[in-house]
Amino acid sequence: MSVVIQLVVMNFYQLRTGEYFRIPGMSCGYVYKKVSNSCCRLNGFLQPIHSQSLVKRLNVAEIKQYLAQQQAELVSFETDYY
Repeated sequence: MSVVIQLVVMNFYQLRTGEYFRIPGMSCGYVYKKVSNSCCRLNGFLQPIHSQSLVKRLNVAEIKQYLAQQQAELVSFETDYY
């Protein structure tokens, strides 16, 4: 049995504002969100990005996994200091 992984790569400008994405070749921990046609957000900080940069749009399952990880880190942070 073989597993096929489909990697759909597109240019940054093809994303809609608010979509989550990764840059191919970067660690899975780096999840970006498109803020405008020339900026994205990583860990709450705005980052400039070229419109022709190659990106991989996240699917629903990947977004849920990312948000669950962020929530777990927040809960962990809150319990560490109380």
